[in-house]
Parts: sequence; C-alpha cells; structure tokens
Amino acid sequence: MTTLHGLWIPLVTPFDADGGVAHGALERLAHDSLDAGATGLVALGSTGEPGALTEAEKHAVVATVARVCRERSAPLIVGAATAEALAALGEVPEATAALTVVPPFVRPGEAAVVAHFARLAAASPVPLVVYDIPYRTGQYLSVTALRQLAALPNVAGVKYAVGGLNEDTIALLAEPLPGFAVLGGDDAFISPLLALGARGGILASAHLATAQFAHLVTAWRDGYAVRARALGHRLAPLSQALFAEPNPTVIKAALHAQGRIPTPRCARRCWRPTPTAPPPRSSSSPRSAALPDPARGPSALSKLPSRRCDDVTGASAWAAGGLRVSGCRAATPGRGSARRPRP
Repeated sequence: MTTLHGLWIPLVTPFDADGGVAHGALERLAHDSLDAGATGLVALGSTGEPGALTEAEKHAVVATVARVCRERSAPLIVGAATAEALAALGEVPEATAALTVVPPFVRPGEAAVVAHFARLAAASPVPLVVYDIPYRTGQYLSVTALRQLAALPNVAGVKYAVGGLNEDTIALLAEPLPGFAVLGGDDAFISPLLALGARGGILASAHLATAQFAHLVTAWRDGYAVRARALGHRLAPLSQALFAEPNPTVIKAALHAQGRIPTPRCARRCWRPTPTAPPPRSSSSPRSAALPDPARGPSALSKLPSRRCDDVTGASAWAAGGLRVSGCRAATPGRGSARRPRP
C-alpha cells in the first residue's frame, strides 16, 4: 500500500449562474493545482460540498477530476463515507484512496469508531484515509485509537484536523507508523504539524498560493527549517482569513474574484445570495481590503486583511463582487481548539 505524502488540494465544486456544476472551471482548477506543485487532488471532500450535490452530480465531479488525474498521472482521493460510496470507487481506477470521515453526531466512542473503520476497510476497493475532525463530528480520537486505526488493513492514513496541537499530536508523530500517513487538515496549523513529522496536508487554503504551500511541505521534508518556518508564518494568516467564514465561502469568493470560477455560489440548495454594494476599496480600512493574488508571491501575504471575522467578511463580500452570503456570520464552531470534547 502506497504511503501518502505531499500537498493535496480538496477541490471546491464550482457552480455556474444556473446552479449547475461548472465542469470546465473544475477541470481548470485541477490542472492549475497540479501545475503549481500539488501532489494530488481530492474530489468530494467537505470543501467540495458533496451534500449539495445529487448522486449524478457527484459521479460527474469524480469523473472530471479523475480524467485530469489520469492525464497528469496524479493520485486522486475521493470523499466516501458509506459502504456503497466506497464500493463505487471500484469503478474509478484513478482513485488512490478514499477520505472517510469519523461518524458524525452520534459520538459512538473510540472502540466503535475502530470497529466501524475495520468493517469499511475490509470491503473497500481502495485504502481509507480517516478524516479526524472532532469539532465537527463530536468524537475525539486519542493517540491510542489512532494507532489502532493505523493497524487496520487497508487504512493508509489520517487527515488530522483536531483544531490545533496537543499531547496526543506529539505522541502520534513521535513514533511514525509504517504505511500510515499523517496529513494535516487544519490549514493554519500545517507548518508546526509538518515540523513535528506530518507527511503532508490536505489543505483547502492551497487553492490560493498553491506553490507556496507546496514549497512549505517540501521545505520541512528536506530539513530547511529556517525557510519553512518563515514561509509558514506568512501562510498562516492567509489560512485564517480564508476560514473566517464557513468553508468554502471565502475561498470561492477569492477564486471568483480572480476569474477562476464563474460564480462564488456555495451549497446552492442551502442559501440565497443577497445583493449588496461592494465596500469601498480604501487602503485605510482593513474592512475593504481585498484578498491578495497568490501569483504575486509570498510578499502579497503581508497585505491580508485583519484576521477578525468581521474584517474578513468585508473582504469576502468585495471579492464576491458584492454578494454577501446570508446566514454565514460565525466562524466554524470549535475551530482552533485541540481540547478533548467532554463526554
């Protein structure tokens, strides 16, 4: 079983003006990501809003991204959390692995989580990457549970997104497990996680500044700590800005402002855009600051708006061409805390 590593882009699902999937834009994003240094792509991750897609649309999204990966000889991870979704990946030869989230909401306990993944992995045609994100699932996994998961046949790694770093993070990375990759999933914390020994990251922020995130991964891997530390400090504010509203709201706004996707629409069955006037682009107010163009290099990162949610709201509204998303005022609950949830 191939060990996963490097930078993976969990692709957004672009929507056109009529609400359909914009496959041309999706294909261009996939090529752009690989051109800029990404190791592989992720289709139907949470950034891709699979809950807003029909089954037919999901299959079409996977087909589009798989075609790019086949043409580019790049690996593909597909989000799949059920036995049926995993079985369908047997028809996708480009799929390297499946990204499978810990069962959300039910909080089954660590032993049940391990049993759940044992059953899925035994029947899956591709290896599983456990998506550990306790501030969304409500289920914390200790280092003991993660090591039990790592010991399961057909489990290739974990997307580690616990909201920060804690004693379990240190213990997990202190003794690397053969054939089990720890991939960072909390974008703002990716640099310290790589410094501790993570093999790479699945990073939505890397839709922007893709080359810089790829350089960050390789710099830590190759031992260039001074260079990696400085680059990580420059990239962290970008990640914080892009996640100041529920993902992928700000990322899509920025991609639309760059002309890379046709609309900034998110979860089209869940929200309705409300027209507003774009805020004035005054250099004296961080509320009107635009997200930087990543093509301008790391120096552009110093011109980010304030990390406060309200300030980034102004920036994302401008980037979206005057469309403000109704009902998206708070940052993701629990993000930034690596504390274990209370039982």
